[in-house]
Amino acid sequence: MQRIHNAIQLTGLNREDLAELYAYPTRLQAPWVRANFVSSIDGSATSGDGSEGLGTPADKTVFMMLRELADVIVIGAGTARAENYGGARTDARLRRALYDRGIGGHRDGAPPPIAVVTASAALEPGARLFTDTDVAPLVITTATAPQDRKQQLADAGAQVIEAGGVAVTPRGLLRALADLGLHRALCEGGPHLFGELLEADAVDELCVTTAPVLVGGTARRISLSAHEFRTSMTRAHILLADDGTVLTRWTRR
Repeated sequence: MQRIHNAIQLTGLNREDLAELYAYPTRLQAPWVRANFVSSIDGSATSGDGSEGLGTPADKTVFMMLRELADVIVIGAGTARAENYGGARTDARLRRALYDRGIGGHRDGAPPPIAVVTASAALEPGARLFTDTDVAPLVITTATAPQDRKQQLADAGAQVIEAGGVAVTPRGLLRALADLGLHRALCEGGPHLFGELLEADAVDELCVTTAPVLVGGTARRISLSAHEFRTSMTRAHILLADDGTVLTRWTRR
């Protein structure tokens, strides 16, 4: 790997190198929460109608590797709707190889399910989440969510899990994932869910892509929470792409 000023040139890495850089800890006994976001240089989490407008080829490469490594992809209901989420598309052979190495993937090569956190179960059964997927999505909801909504989502193919009374707390979410044996968790948004996880000190690491653009406007940051907090993080690595994209990985101290 070619290192420049303590950073790594992305063009010098193959898929195996990238998998090692983003490998989950081995022998996890509880969910390890990794979040992944893209942001503009001036701090915008979206451009246009969503985060896709900030994507670059380098961001896409790392985005896909993080999905290949994960057991489950966790998102909020707002993100599922705004980004028109469908099921994850991954490489079965790579997923099996990563599993054999003990750093991620799946023994059968199956893609990670999408887990949507929604206290009210307010999702459309006809959405891509349910109609365009190779594995059943998870709906992490509450006991007080309308029973008819939960039944409609179950009928659409989802595994509906009650993880709280009136709210899905970070602790309830992680307990639900642990009960399913889904320890390698990848959170892809949105800002409210990420902010709640951060405020609860439930995020183990954060991967941030800085796209080489300025956006302006009134777009939100990558995290929103009810209260301000300070969590010290340690830089794990920096990747540099030829187009100016900067990809960083941060872990809790």
